[in-house]
Amino acid sequence: MTMTVGELFVALVLIGMILLVSNALRVLMPWLRRLFLPSSVVGGALLLLAGPEVLGLFTGSPFEDGAGLFPEYVYESWAALPGLLINVVFAALFIGRPIPGLRTIWMRAGPQVVVGQTMAWGQYVVGLTLALVILVPVFGMNPMVGALIEIGFEGGHGTAAGMADTFAELGFEEGADLALGLATVGIVSGVLIGTVLINIAARRGIVNPSEDADDPDALMREDAQSQPSTEEYSEFKKDLMQEADTSDPLSIHIGLVGIAIAIGWLILSGLQWVEQMNWARDDGMEIMAHVPLFPIAMIGGVIVQLFVMRFKLERHVSSRTMSRIAGSSLDFTIAAALATLSLAVLGEFLIPFLLLAAAGIGWSLFVLIVIAPKVIPENWFERGIGDFGQSMGVTVTGLLLMRMADPKNRSGALESFGYKQLMFEPVVGGGLFTAASIPLIAQFGPVTVLGLTLVLTLAWLAFGLLYFGRMVPDRGRGRWHPDQAE
Repeated sequence: MTMTVGELFVALVLIGMILLVSNALRVLMPWLRRLFLPSSVVGGALLLLAGPEVLGLFTGSPFEDGAGLFPEYVYESWAALPGLLINVVFAALFIGRPIPGLRTIWMRAGPQVVVGQTMAWGQYVVGLTLALVILVPVFGMNPMVGALIEIGFEGGHGTAAGMADTFAELGFEEGADLALGLATVGIVSGVLIGTVLINIAARRGIVNPSEDADDPDALMREDAQSQPSTEEYSEFKKDLMQEADTSDPLSIHIGLVGIAIAIGWLILSGLQWVEQMNWARDDGMEIMAHVPLFPIAMIGGVIVQLFVMRFKLERHVSSRTMSRIAGSSLDFTIAAALATLSLAVLGEFLIPFLLLAAAGIGWSLFVLIVIAPKVIPENWFERGIGDFGQSMGVTVTGLLLMRMADPKNRSGALESFGYKQLMFEPVVGGGLFTAASIPLIAQFGPVTVLGLTLVLTLAWLAFGLLYFGRMVPDRGRGRWHPDQAE
């Protein structure tokens, strides 16, 4: 596939226009806001409806070489975008954000690390077991299908889209569409189920949110009317000063992202070279050759941030600007991926798709309701609901549910959740193992990967119950503080 710069430009402009339309629809249709559907998901769904597999089937295309209402080159450009832009999202993840010491992270977020890791590794166990018992022997599916719950649910749309090339290289092209479909189910069901759970918890006195805490519109009004805290104002003021201190702050920040991606590419190329010179040359076993760039680009971002901190350049790097770069790239990634989603694949594998979705939802519910109260010593629901939301969609889903359960953040769940990400995302939820899971299954088989993930799931669960579980009060809502764990 080849495309000109002009064709790519047209494709990007069309996505920008549809994102504007989707934002307007979210304003005009309150039910979209209540579902907390991002504008990128709404926009991607609109592009999908106007594509060759929906509207194009009935109306044809106004173009000679068309795909629905769009020229074929636009559709091809959208198909290529996710694999490129996802590198920007992950490279910018840690740039501009302080990286505290491991001890600080662990003491504040250890219990949530345990819950999150148990959810993530358990999704592989559930998915691979389902694949070996039902999906492969009954439906004749590729064994790699067992990794789709973690890729779609924990990884989300961005990770599913970014791994499309890996799926294709390993002969499992339908995997990308199924993963994207699972990511969509995860976001919608995560918000809906999470909202129901929060209301049940409030009625039982487990949480005590404000009267309008479960009303998204009320939360938006509250956010618009509330005054920023001193800490928030100081951070905002610092970002403004950082932006004013540089001649062209956006280009500088994009340059840092480019450096992070370049570092990641060099690291990945080096690992692939080592692989080719050793085990791949001897027995043909290839893992790194199929690992996408984006998780390694995240490591490049960490290296860039450590350099910034080492030479005290923090005042030149704005976390707010980095968030905008990553957020915009993620919006374009999701919209483009959904626009090129194959509905025919979902229809062909509808029953396996529903089984995967049900198994993933069931496992996340089990961990939240049964395991989280035994592992998180204090405010288990406010903190656990964030891990549940993330395990069902994306990080934003977890943040939204925590915001609903604890609007004033009295539990400190937001800080613990933020620290937990530093020990979570580099590995699973779109991290190194998520990217390597498909090549690992292809190389070693599903049984071997199932054994590995089962051991890791049980290890994290046992550690959580034996270490943090001893600090859980009888009634589950004691006054334990992380610093007392020493």
